[in-house]
Amino acid sequence: MAKITVLIVDDIPETRENLRKLLYFEPDLEIVGTAANGREAIDQARRLQPNILLMDINMPDMDGIMASQEITRAAPMCQVIMMSVQSEADYLRRSMLAGAMDFLTKPFTSEELSSSIRRVYQMGASRRAAMPAMLSEADLAGSTGWGQVAGRRAPRGKLLLVFSPKGGAGCSSVAANLAIALHKATGKKVALTDLCLQFGDIDAMLNLQGNRSLVDAVARQDELDGELLTSLMSPHASGIMALAAPPTPEMAERITGEQIRGVLAVMRGEFDYVIADTYSYLDDIVLAAIDMADRLLLVMVPEIPSIKAIKQVFEITEAMEFPASQIDLVLNKVVPRDDIRAEQLENSLRHSILAQFEFDPRSTRLAINQGLPLVVSQPNVPLSAAFAELAQTLISLLEPKPAVPADEAAEAARAERNKRVGLFGRLKK
Repeated sequence: MAKITVLIVDDIPETRENLRKLLYFEPDLEIVGTAANGREAIDQARRLQPNILLMDINMPDMDGIMASQEITRAAPMCQVIMMSVQSEADYLRRSMLAGAMDFLTKPFTSEELSSSIRRVYQMGASRRAAMPAMLSEADLAGSTGWGQVAGRRAPRGKLLLVFSPKGGAGCSSVAANLAIALHKATGKKVALTDLCLQFGDIDAMLNLQGNRSLVDAVARQDELDGELLTSLMSPHASGIMALAAPPTPEMAERITGEQIRGVLAVMRGEFDYVIADTYSYLDDIVLAAIDMADRLLLVMVPEIPSIKAIKQVFEITEAMEFPASQIDLVLNKVVPRDDIRAEQLENSLRHSILAQFEFDPRSTRLAINQGLPLVVSQPNVPLSAAFAELAQTLISLLEPKPAVPADEAAEAARAERNKRVGLFGRLKK
């Protein structure tokens, strides 16, 4: 049986030697090299292509965060386990953003270390199995067989991620209504997937009774294609297709961020628009989805805790190098004469608000309890009109109109100028 290869990176020689000793009696683990800093780690990872890289977070010259970001490109199948004497949440967050799959606080036992290595290695195995579904857009444009349907290259759909850092903001309602509104506005294929893995409720909001879920898609990831994925989804009367969250919380624990990447990649190849509902927690699942998203819809309410959390999300997305121009603020549960106005929020966040939804608890609760989203059950209420307007706005952002040829633009300008001259002449009379 092939051994799990490990590269140790730490600037203290005694620590490197102690790590060797901790793993010495593990028959399935093999130390293939060591490095004293981040730059050495990059060179070693590129040359050795280890399965696991034990990376200290604080090192001179180049720290573990910077090195990990580079190693994800130099050795894409290498899985990083970050190590630190500090256990603060900020260290964990930065490690996750850099691509680390686990975080160990020093000192740790031999059992803790070996268990982490084996667990992360299994994540890597899932990643290798899902590689065909995680091909980049450039790969999809090539001559590979994956993503081809009857000899035709599969289209690249747009992924819209709906997220709020605070619970109760109404993400699921926004996601469900937006998905249906997009389908009604375009007539294109729209998918709605529930990434609230432990307690997702998209199936309840749509009154779907299917017995398939995201778990089934992940379980068959080796053979997952557009046709199989569609068979695992539930059709809704509105015309969209939905992929439900796992039926029980314990099933959700076995799903990794890389598996979510694979499912979303196949989904984007099959549908024109993919709307993903997420829970209010930044783990590897949500971070993987953000990394793939064409637009990130941040849902907030006009309350101080929500505003504070949204500011923190902007800091995180900036660290992830997610373009601010692709982030859309959605202000939900707005009441007339509110203490906090939209203009104040835009000034505070330094970001414009794309859409506002009024607080209509009666209509919203009725729609949820009936399993019929507002845009279907109550299309004439102002809230439904607001969802339709948001859909149109996003369509214009995602599908810009083709540029008008120069001669046509000049002709249009002349016609507009003549029209204005004629109007001015009539006004003078």
